[in-house]
Amino acid sequence: MEAALASGAARAEAVESRRERVARWTAGYRPAPGRPDEFLGPDGAPRGAWPRLLDHLGALTEPEILARFVSAERHIRDAGISFRISGDQREHPWPLGCLPLVIEGAEWRELSAGIVQRAELMEAILADSYGAGRLVADGLLPAAIVAGTPEFLHPLHGVAPPGGHYLKLYAADLGRGPDGRWQVLADRTQAPSGLGWALENRMVLARTFPDFFQDLHVERLPAFFQAFREGLALGAERSDPRICLLTSGPYSSTYVEQAALARYLGLMLVEGDDLVMRDGALHVRTVSGLKRADALWRRIDADYLDPLELNPASRLGVPGVIEALRNGSLVMANMPGSGLVESAALAPYLDGIARRLLGEPLRLGHPRAWWCGDLEGLAHAQANLDSLILRPAATPQRGAGRDAMLAPQALAAERARVVAALRDRPFDYVAQEAAPLSTMPGWERGEDGGLVLVPRPFVVRVFAARTATGWQVMPGGFCRVSEREDVDPIEMRLGIRSADLWVLSESPVEAPLIGSHAAPRVRRVGGHLPSRAADGLFWLGRYLERTEAVIRLVLAHLRSVGDAVGADISGALDTPAALALRAILYDWGAIGATDLPTARLAQEALTGRELYGSARAHIVSARRNAAALRARLSGEAWRVLADLIESVSLDTERTFTESQIAGRAERALSQLAALSGLTHENMSRAEGWHFVELGRRVERAINTCTFALSFANDEATPGCLGVMLSLCDSQISYGRRYMQGAALDPVRDMVLLDPYNPRSIAFQAEAIARHLDDLPALSADGIPEPHRRLASRILAELRSGEAADFDAVRLTALETDLERLADGIAVRYFPAGPNALRPEKLTGLA
Repeated sequence: MEAALASGAARAEAVESRRERVARWTAGYRPAPGRPDEFLGPDGAPRGAWPRLLDHLGALTEPEILARFVSAERHIRDAGISFRISGDQREHPWPLGCLPLVIEGAEWRELSAGIVQRAELMEAILADSYGAGRLVADGLLPAAIVAGTPEFLHPLHGVAPPGGHYLKLYAADLGRGPDGRWQVLADRTQAPSGLGWALENRMVLARTFPDFFQDLHVERLPAFFQAFREGLALGAERSDPRICLLTSGPYSSTYVEQAALARYLGLMLVEGDDLVMRDGALHVRTVSGLKRADALWRRIDADYLDPLELNPASRLGVPGVIEALRNGSLVMANMPGSGLVESAALAPYLDGIARRLLGEPLRLGHPRAWWCGDLEGLAHAQANLDSLILRPAATPQRGAGRDAMLAPQALAAERARVVAALRDRPFDYVAQEAAPLSTMPGWERGEDGGLVLVPRPFVVRVFAARTATGWQVMPGGFCRVSEREDVDPIEMRLGIRSADLWVLSESPVEAPLIGSHAAPRVRRVGGHLPSRAADGLFWLGRYLERTEAVIRLVLAHLRSVGDAVGADISGALDTPAALALRAILYDWGAIGATDLPTARLAQEALTGRELYGSARAHIVSARRNAAALRARLSGEAWRVLADLIESVSLDTERTFTESQIAGRAERALSQLAALSGLTHENMSRAEGWHFVELGRRVERAINTCTFALSFANDEATPGCLGVMLSLCDSQISYGRRYMQGAALDPVRDMVLLDPYNPRSIAFQAEAIARHLDDLPALSADGIPEPHRRLASRILAELRSGEAADFDAVRLTALETDLERLADGIAVRYFPAGPNALRPEKLTGLA
């Protein structure tokens, strides 16, 4: 009994400690007057599911919570989860806040019903606007709102969407109104973003708080993504359709999100240059020829989709793709022109349209708005400018005033200018209530250094997908939370954090894996490789090999003038080997001058930020190629690339010793070996792997020719021959085979002709021939293509040659042939211009 009482007392003390911790976190929590808050209701009592969440958090000590935060940030960094601010090419780490927005299941069901109704309403408005036009004819919607917005695409009028629906994905930005009820701040139908961020946020928090998901009965997301993927293919002509995700490329602010979605859903990530129209259908350029694309999820604005019928200046789309929509050969999400219903001018008319088309009023309201093209709306706006937000009518809604031309706090001069514009062209403007955003709790450091909760403005984006049985709302979402109370988080930028949305079920939730209800057709390859992706993989391999070559040159130079492991190096710099090493580094653009001190030269070649040939420049180029291939690279490979950049990024303001630089270089070599191991052991032996390996083998063979011309020529000294073996990582093999010092012909044979040495040119030529044999041929006449004939000739020359034959003339000719081979591979497999080879005919629709 005493033991039981003691145990009960301990539990009571633990509960009390937990309560005290939560009480300290929330003691100073004070929502701003007039702002509805998620945590505290109007009566000051905790709202909904928040007490359950905070009770679970209270079971952790603050050091434990902070350790989990650090773990989440490390995972984000290692996985390369990042975003770009519009107009900024730099990548910023994804700013995930580790406190989710929580909503009870009952409230979520009511909210979901409103989202489904809203999605149906937007679909109906689009169908009418591009069809019969009854809303305008019956006076429910002014014609100027439809025809006056640039999102109304006249070439699409009368074009029935393949599959029967304009929208396959609908999103809405939500916040609580002054009455505490959820309201829609903006509709997103053009090309809604954020779905991938919601997925990434969920994956990170699932690793950070895995026990919370089970204990709090958090609804899972995989079933929604499965239904969404199946919905993308609805209406496609083929039973096993190829679905592509169209991106504007790696410099898009949401490219990381798009790559994550393509990888998770198993979609082919493509850019406009990857696609071409043939015989009225859309095709993907692949290394196997043109392959039919059945469905396209576009993540570019519709105006850029087709330069023939829409914006002629666009370089992001596909000429003629609108014709594929007309003839029904292509399903698209969302249908071009869907951005029409994002217009802020629609808001005053939505409730009346809902009553007419759906037979019921709107379940989710929105801030009151008045279109100034209407006389009553204009009069109201002019009479109440001091309390309204004025914004352009033809642009999409931005929610809380992000695009406002006139806000209540505007300066007098600005007010006069906008009032004049409103008088001259009233139909260009919408007036809207200036309602502040609602707030949710966020973590902050208190005055004593401990954690406290503070209210922060937020917007939550929720998603609905069109499925075979209707709309399905994702039981989660993507929140944007401001780090400051006076900044509205309408879009991701610095000072804005993201947050997950947890919907808490009343009963335990199972965690299904993504997959189809029907068993998929068994296949052993992952589909055809787009030519652009093959190009990127080929150059990824080449840049990695160039990085290794520069690092080995640096290490060879350090060792040629002294002991890089022992004391600092100082010694003769005019030996033939040292001079040749400096000359190559200079010719390759890795150093700016050949007369630099040893340590300075090594540091510059390794980390020079302004030098196009430094090791850092090459690894940055490799990472840039990898960024365009995110959907094809594992998280482990991305982490190694990030570590590589760190290894070769020395502080240019500091002076490093030769041994310190050598240590960094050797660490970078180890990381390159790890990356090579990941490629060799983890990458499927499909077309992508062949191109990575081709890039590495071709580049290694070319570099070895360059080294041999300098260190294994007819006048090579023993020191030069030793450097040659070092550069080819063949010292141990040579020492085991020959019990004497380096001699010219044995060294040449080992690094040029030995088919058993993985560093020799002959070994590279053998590997190149095998990889080319495994790649598809476009011609069916049995005659080898030009690049294959050249590869065979190079291999035959190496197989039949002798070491003594490879003088400077023959090495130069071999190097030229290898460069021609690289160009031949590019011409055949990477068709990006008018001179590129084209397939003789379509290679089927597989």
